[in-house]
Amino acid sequence: MMQLEKLELPGAALAPMAGFTDAACRRMAARHGAAWTVSEMVSAKALTFGDRKSAQLIWNGENDAPYGVQLFGAEPETMEKAAALIQKYEFDFIDINMGCPAPKITGSGAGSRLMLDPALCGKIVQAVVKESCGKPVTVKMRTGWDADHVTAVEVAKQVEAGGAALIGVHGRTREEMYTPGTVNRQIIRQVKQAVSIPVLANGDIETAQDALSMMAETGCDGVLVGRAALGNPWLFAQIKAALVGESIPPAPTLRQRMEAMRTQIYEMCEEKGEWVAMPQARSQALHYMKGLKGAASLRRACCQLAGFEDVDRLIEQVYEAGNH
Repeated sequence: MMQLEKLELPGAALAPMAGFTDAACRRMAARHGAAWTVSEMVSAKALTFGDRKSAQLIWNGENDAPYGVQLFGAEPETMEKAAALIQKYEFDFIDINMGCPAPKITGSGAGSRLMLDPALCGKIVQAVVKESCGKPVTVKMRTGWDADHVTAVEVAKQVEAGGAALIGVHGRTREEMYTPGTVNRQIIRQVKQAVSIPVLANGDIETAQDALSMMAETGCDGVLVGRAALGNPWLFAQIKAALVGESIPPAPTLRQRMEAMRTQIYEMCEEKGEWVAMPQARSQALHYMKGLKGAASLRRACCQLAGFEDVDRLIEQVYEAGNH
């Protein structure tokens, strides 16, 4: 069994999200108690072609939490080559994407499309393990492709046989996308019972209580938190406290929220340059506005962020709207 001692279980980790979980986002999550973080998904095929953008997605910078690089692809040989190519970077484990529902990913046979071929899933893991240099290989999957192809249990068995050290299960099929309230905890429980490696649950975890009930109902070893942590990295510390039976930390003050947003966007600009960072920062800022007064005008202001100086004007607007 590959060593997982760096990955804190039970725990709450930041789920990989394309367009969101860049180095600054991962660092913010780690500062607030994320057990570990994972890169945005990286194309194995693009890596083998020497694509510079894919290589940039892997860079992690300063981050105290264990860090994994997520690869996607549909061909074992290509995934094997990509696993070998990324060894020059600093990371702790490799995660394989078998859950992305985006048509541009599934159209190539990758992401959640792999759920239709459990045997291929096992072969991909085996190929990546071959070139992982002893680092753990984990898998992020869905419950299946659609209601007629709920294959999570069979895929889990295949990837475990292929050498996977841990499985994360998003409790929806590809057909269900991200529809709220559709997470199937029973399937996650079945996956946990079918394998001997750790299983993490993902989907509709928005509070510490959600994490506790998810673990109680599924028997899983930890949780992956995605969208609910955007603009609310304090959720990780709250879940962490709940899991060990400690008092749950209070919600952040408005000042703490604004300072965190400003810090995250500043680090994005430092690492990518304003031209690249600010369009991405608009989406991050929108999440920090959740629940505030004057939401409509604040959303418009977020969408108009063009330079870092606009972030301070946005914060002024937050207070002017009567938030405190």
